[in-house]
Amino acid sequence: MKKTLEKRILIENNEILREMFGELDENINIIENKLDVKVIIGDGEVKLLGYETNLIPAERLIYNLIDIIKVQNKLDKHDLMYAIKLTNEGKGDLIKDLLNEVVCITSSGKSIKPKTLGQKRYLDAIKKSDIVFGIGPAGTGKTYLAMAMAVQAFRNKQVNRIILTRPAVEAGENLGFLPGDLQEKVDPYLRPLYDALFDILGYENYLRYMEKGLIEVAPLAYMRGRTLDSSYVILDEAQNTTNEQMKMFLTRLGYGSKAIVTGDVTQIDLPKGKESGLKIVARVLDDVEGIDLVYLSKYDIVRHPLVQRVIEAYERYECQK
Repeated sequence: MKKTLEKRILIENNEILREMFGELDENINIIENKLDVKVIIGDGEVKLLGYETNLIPAERLIYNLIDIIKVQNKLDKHDLMYAIKLTNEGKGDLIKDLLNEVVCITSSGKSIKPKTLGQKRYLDAIKKSDIVFGIGPAGTGKTYLAMAMAVQAFRNKQVNRIILTRPAVEAGENLGFLPGDLQEKVDPYLRPLYDALFDILGYENYLRYMEKGLIEVAPLAYMRGRTLDSSYVILDEAQNTTNEQMKMFLTRLGYGSKAIVTGDVTQIDLPKGKESGLKIVARVLDDVEGIDLVYLSKYDIVRHPLVQRVIEAYERYECQK
């Protein structure tokens, strides 16, 4: 018969204790349910009650949560759930690697860091290779992290300019039906790129760099015929490129440049009968030296927890078809 044991962890900082509680003890309830232990938070300590096999990972988790709160001054739901996942997989010691890696600092002083091991693998690939494909579902930080890496390289004078591009194809919309000239027609497709730049650089810096031509945001069609030297080039929503467009983009790369291609092959908006260039390139370039393909998963999603559940529901639906 298994014996119930007790572990005590001293935490003298009441702010850490309060953050670990969560609103209405929500975090405590999650830990108890996921690790099958009883958590009692008293004056300056956390007491864990349960079987030894459950207490060992629970104790590791509490120490990891303390580290997260010390670095970030908060514990959000995603960090808690991901820490539990890593702890259950025996990878809890890797949490410190995520906490210690800062990609860049935004204009508001916020540190941009990888939030998952998949995101860290993606960043490591970007540092190592000149062409990187980040392929995965919405909310995995593919574009935002690529933008952060581009801004940091620009600030460090590793490149002279940043070029951001997207194919102007989205959910069946037709450009001809939109008002305005060509630039006004494509601006709505480029809005997510503008938003990320505003967040990272700040609006005034963004305008200044745009006026000097150091940052360019343009539809993919504008890339044809160009050679992009000393540039950080990001192709977003690449699942909506044709094979010809993808080949055209990849052959624009000049000396001292780096290209990041991001996309989600489950959200293709191309006309029926057109195969995605992102799907084809994964087969063509998989073993080419200097090119990395990084696949992110639902476990790398850092948006609202419901996003992961939505993706899981669609996966089940697709499997039943």
